Amino acid sequence: MTIQQVKYVLALDTYRHFIKAAESCFVTQSTLTIQVKKLEDEIGTVLFDRTKQPLKPTPLGEKFIGKARQIERELRELKEMFSQEFSQTNGTFRIGIIPTLSPYLLPLFIGEFLKNHPETKLDIEELESENIIESINHGRLDIGIVSTPLNEPNIREISLFYEPFLLYANERNEILFKKGKVEVSQLKSDEIWLLKQGHCFRNQMLNFCDFSKLRNTRNLVLEGGSVETLKRMIKETFGYTLIPELSFEKNSDTDFVRRFKEPEPAREISFIVQKNFTKKRLLSELKMSILEGIPKKFKTNNKYVTVKWR
Repeated sequence: MTIQQVKYVLALDTYRHFIKAAESCFVTQSTLTIQVKKLEDEIGTVLFDRTKQPLKPTPLGEKFIGKARQIERELRELKEMFSQEFSQTNGTFRIGIIPTLSPYLLPLFIGEFLKNHPETKLDIEELESENIIESINHGRLDIGIVSTPLNEPNIREISLFYEPFLLYANERNEILFKKGKVEVSQLKSDEIWLLKQGHCFRNQMLNFCDFSKLRNTRNLVLEGGSVETLKRMIKETFGYTLIPELSFEKNSDTDFVRRFKEPEPAREISFIVQKNFTKKRLLSELKMSILEGIPKKFKTNNKYVTVKWR
């Protein structure tokens, strides 16, 4: 068994396709196929079910791949320890960020960060929280930007800021016409619009509103894939939703938004990395850039109550 053969197996697990895996390793398909088969013969088990499209690891293959990724991480860490990379930010880093945050947070800091760190390349992907957590655990992502707490045993959470929730309602909604800030008791379960399942913000909405059982009495059902979809539907139809404050646009949303009474509901936004992640300076520089771009009031949770999604 060679390290190169293990790398071929990990490439197959990532791409689930022989040609794409071979291209990522800069070898021919036949070379990769032969080496993987040699490894399987040596250990006496089939690692991939080749009858599936895309390829799928066998149960024993899953165990092999999990251990192989751990070894790959440890080899990378060993190299970094002797390359003085604790204090460096150069290189390519894979970042996953949740869709309800990405379009609002990234424009606030990413341009300035890359301008100040030309040696850093960021490969950013929008993913739902569970996918980010899985990818961090398996080494497919270096950093996640998600809502916490997660309480994952192998993941370290670095808190960044607290983002309040706002009520976003149709202009004919009775809540908008009442004076004062909104109380959760004013919200009706049959009028809420939700993001589709898989979004952590959907779970936070339901947890905050305490809607364990939703009553659907209307003749239109839409579970939106984005905050913007829900906002537009509410403007044109009825009902309400909750939105993260970074998505609030002063010019177009003011007439549709109300704040909640203190302590306001909020989500904690954090970096997540594997516990043995070594790029401390990178995290520090990214955090500094983010904090410079967000409203100052987001930086402490004195006026907020953190709403969990798990």
